[in-house]
Amino acid sequence: MHSGLPGFQLDYLPRLPKARDLPIGCIGSGFIMADCHLVAYRRAGFNPVAIASRTPAHARRVAERHGLTVYDTYQEMLASGTVAVVDIAVPPDAQIDVIREAVKHKRHLRGILAQKPLGVNYAQAKEIVQLCRRAGITLAVNQNMRYDQSIRACKSLLDQGLLGEPVVATIDMRAIPHWMPWQERQGWVTLRIMSIHHLDTFRFLFGDPVRVFASVRPDPRTAKKFRHEDGICLYILEYASGLRCSSWDDVWTGPALEGAEKDIAIRWRVEGLTGLARGTIGWPDYPHPTPSTLDFTTAQAPGYWYSPRWKEVWFPDAFVGTMAQLLCALEERTEPEISGQDNLKTMALVDACYLSAREHRAVSLKEILRGKAQRM
Repeated sequence: MHSGLPGFQLDYLPRLPKARDLPIGCIGSGFIMADCHLVAYRRAGFNPVAIASRTPAHARRVAERHGLTVYDTYQEMLASGTVAVVDIAVPPDAQIDVIREAVKHKRHLRGILAQKPLGVNYAQAKEIVQLCRRAGITLAVNQNMRYDQSIRACKSLLDQGLLGEPVVATIDMRAIPHWMPWQERQGWVTLRIMSIHHLDTFRFLFGDPVRVFASVRPDPRTAKKFRHEDGICLYILEYASGLRCSSWDDVWTGPALEGAEKDIAIRWRVEGLTGLARGTIGWPDYPHPTPSTLDFTTAQAPGYWYSPRWKEVWFPDAFVGTMAQLLCALEERTEPEISGQDNLKTMALVDACYLSAREHRAVSLKEILRGKAQRM
């Protein structure tokens, strides 16, 4: 770094637990488990030992690939008493039933890492949090964009005061996700699957907004497959400080799959009173390992753009962070960084976006937290 920033350290990697031998049981054997969670856990030296899923044949293949014991059902795995932590990666409408079963095994089960979204809406997420609290089991939620390296690097800049008071922040997503088959029965596309990352990232960087205004329309491509409201999603978060955050979550991106040239990327930007940071998210290039990027400039060292780079990538390396923070919390007897309780506000923001879009008005976070949750 330039000498104008003495002692500057870019903190972009997650904190790791001292002990990494707690036995982890995996529930679900899809892509996110097989190609992200388990790959990241092995690299970090964590201890996944068992797996089960609704499709035992899939679970057996993943078990062979990653050296795990396979169970025919997750109920058998939980009852075996061989795991202290469970990593749950099942569709959101199936999640609460899995957690209801898991909390029955509180004698040996200490922690749960649940995939986002935490259930189907804020009300169900609140029930999941209460189930785990009553059982004395520590709950964390896999909001993995918080562990994308460029996002953590931006948080490091903010924490060190290099950008000053935040003024405006934006995320511009022009990407075509791979939608899951279970989304058709939910009627969801973007808000609870992609936008939830961005809403949680804004909360991670800046805290909780006062209100949100959202506008949505169907994605023309996905509308040919199933009916939905939340295809292309535009929303603005208003903060008491005057900060404004916005995201444009465009999963159409033009006719990129219909013969036109592609223009696909995810870009973010944070402007402060004394500095500016901008970056890209490397995920759209998956399976090609493309690191996210950060460039920043600050009035504390005028005349320079800094462009730190790293080799780690969001998929799968960021998934080290989500499990690591749960293991750290268990080790230190503290709440996880992405605890179920904290995640309730992210889930409430998603519900607020649905309500805002349907009623064409700004919706406060308090309105959802006080009980006006959306039924979806």
